[in-house]
Amino acid sequence: MCRFMIYKGKQSMMLSDLLTRPAHSIINQSFDSRLRLDMRNPINGDGFGVGFYGEKEEPCVFKAITPAWNNVNLNSLSNGTESDLVFAHVRASTQGVLAETNCHPFQYGKILFMHNGGVSAFVKIKRKLLDHLDDKFFLFIQGSTDSECCCALFLDTLYKMGYDPENTEIQLSHKVLRDALLKTLELIKNWQTAVTDEPSFLNLAVTDGHLVVVSRYITLRTDEAASLHFSTGSRFFEYEPGLFKMERLNRSQDVIFVASEPLTFERGDWTCVPTNTVISITDCGTVLMHPIIDEFWDDSMPERSSGFAMSKGLMGSVPKSKSEAGVEDLSSSLSQLPPLDREGRKTHEVC
Repeated sequence: MCRFMIYKGKQSMMLSDLLTRPAHSIINQSFDSRLRLDMRNPINGDGFGVGFYGEKEEPCVFKAITPAWNNVNLNSLSNGTESDLVFAHVRASTQGVLAETNCHPFQYGKILFMHNGGVSAFVKIKRKLLDHLDDKFFLFIQGSTDSECCCALFLDTLYKMGYDPENTEIQLSHKVLRDALLKTLELIKNWQTAVTDEPSFLNLAVTDGHLVVVSRYITLRTDEAASLHFSTGSRFFEYEPGLFKMERLNRSQDVIFVASEPLTFERGDWTCVPTNTVISITDCGTVLMHPIIDEFWDDSMPERSSGFAMSKGLMGSVPKSKSEAGVEDLSSSLSQLPPLDREGRKTHEVC
């Protein structure tokens, strides 16, 4: 299972406090995943990437094919770099050779994109996907993974919605990014389900440097998608050497994490994102959650099986009950999350 981590905060944090120093940081997870439920792919050693934003609109991206835990340059970079928006990814390859062009995150202008999961029967739909793309997004593809093709499809979708991702001056809304991601998911779903019943796992993450949108999605009605969690609080700090936790002095969301697997061992720090849901982080730091309403959505919220995702190596630690995951008492623990009506629409938004 690949893993990704997103940090967005009102204040910049040293990359080392996000990536290397915490005992269960995403870098340490790549070789020591104590919360992992499967041992199919116990090591994420097929490369890594980190993208982060500074004073410029376009991000800096550092990728390597060496194992993340053994990269001297990553340690040096993380010890001297601060950012308020970070995308990080460790790779366990399922498609594509070991090459930097196949490492996430993928960058186009000010856009960063990551994927955890896999497109089922990708070789059968790849031609259709590529033919759908505008030439400039077809030429953007340098590697050989389904993930980079998903990125190109998202960029193409955004462009055809009237928002040129090359234009770094344009200010997008979280609704625009979310709509583009949903249309991307729909295209992949339609192509994939036409050729195979085996589902695709599509945890996609995108940012323009201000807003973040992430999906947890599977093209199946009965099973869990690849695991995804988020955490919010007022401060993420080290309380013992190597041990970090989220502090909640009030109900502010000054610090927001989204991760394939929890970054701390404090279960109460993390909320499990329901399967077939998209979450958005606004520019002012509000977290919004919306169900993806299609043929794979069930508003009765039945228990889904995690067996198939585990067999693919796509499950991290998931709390045992909905109350532990924060689903039942989400509104009380995170007051700024918008309530949803029975049709899956938000009844109000903050910011």
